[in-house]
Amino acid sequence: MAVAEIAEAGQYLTFQLNEEVFSVDISKVREVLEFTTITKVPRMPEYIRGAINLRDSVVPVIDLRIKFGMAMTEKTINTCIIIVEVDVGGGIASGERNKMVTGVLVDAVQEVMDIESKDIEPAPGIGIGLKTEFIKGMGKHGDHFIIILDIDKVFSSMDILGIQGTGGVESSEDTEV
Repeated sequence: MAVAEIAEAGQYLTFQLNEEVFSVDISKVREVLEFTTITKVPRMPEYIRGAINLRDSVVPVIDLRIKFGMAMTEKTINTCIIIVEVDVGGGIASGERNKMVTGVLVDAVQEVMDIESKDIEPAPGIGIGLKTEFIKGMGKHGDHFIIILDIDKVFSSMDILGIQGTGGVESSEDTEV
């Protein structure tokens, strides 16, 4: 598979989880918020920290550190919530796309960065049973790599069902920007 098929050159919002730098295609990002009060929702998976009120809409908040097997995100002056729009499929046959608006809790947002296709390597294949389909590629930046996420694939169908219970899925026709 060619690198261009894995991740395209473009602009990516970079953010930090623990000591690692991740990124997401800027076209998936609605906005970045300072940490705010998160209302806990009973019986949600641990990585769903709760929900926030975003302009009178209920938006679920995912702790990406927990989702990736790290320790829970601790609130600091740099902690942010990235509001992203995730494509969850659904009414594709009818031509309608369902989008899930969700908040992603991260340690810190860094910058919007241009990453050229020549600087993107395929995701590493590190053994059998390790799922890396949510990684589009590895962007080279100096001596470091930036993990480029496919935010649409970060969440499994079971995750989507859990999040839908918090009111985070909407039709693309209802989407406000």
